[in-house]
Amino acid sequence: MTTSTAETRKLYQQVANAIAESIREGQYMPGQRLPSERDLAEDYKVSRPTVREAMIALEIRGLVEARHGSGVYVTQAPQPEITAPELDIGAFELTEARRLIEGESCALAATTITDAELKQLAAIMDDMVEENDRHVKGELADRRFHVAIAQATRNSAMVTVVENLWDLRYKSPLCRAMLERARQVGVQPLIDDHQEILLALQARDPKAARNAMREHLGRVIDNLLTATEIDALEQARSEVAARRVEMIRRSRI
Repeated sequence: MTTSTAETRKLYQQVANAIAESIREGQYMPGQRLPSERDLAEDYKVSRPTVREAMIALEIRGLVEARHGSGVYVTQAPQPEITAPELDIGAFELTEARRLIEGESCALAATTITDAELKQLAAIMDDMVEENDRHVKGELADRRFHVAIAQATRNSAMVTVVENLWDLRYKSPLCRAMLERARQVGVQPLIDDHQEILLALQARDPKAARNAMREHLGRVIDNLLTATEIDALEQARSEVAARRVEMIRRSRI
């Protein structure tokens, strides 16, 4: 796979297009299981999360179906003239960006937040618990919680960035599909994590607030890794462990 700056951003799309072409040419037949996630990553020299995003992109295009714990199977061959749409940003990239930016937002908010804003965050958390109980889609209270923290920074640019990152969750077809898969296996906003964030803000401790937010979004990535497993369980466990090591390395940035 090529890796220029422009192309790297859409590396999953390159992999998806290459696999779609292989399906069209008959290398993979309808009903056939695709090679394992590990083998595809090695074949295309990309990370396994990139392969997962490519598989979900192919699902959106109706070419494959993922069977949890079994693998990915071809459903139909594409027409030669079909051009794959740009599916935008995946949930891994988006959450990593949120982890970096919202960690700093939370640290800054710890120095400026008011008692009234802390009370508002506590009320939003009650709404979050209720939404979890009712299995509400869209994580509306979760979004309000994170945006309220950005608003407490008194920095309008920070608010805009955080809002835009959240909006990408809904605008990107790839991200929406990945998050929907997570919901289907029971992934919900992490109430305990949000409580830790609130406690750090109540203590007006920037370092603790930054760490609480970063740890929270690190766990979100961890849950997404588990929720998007597409290989047999023993292979998935190995991949998740390797990806966790990589995310720990990146979290030290």
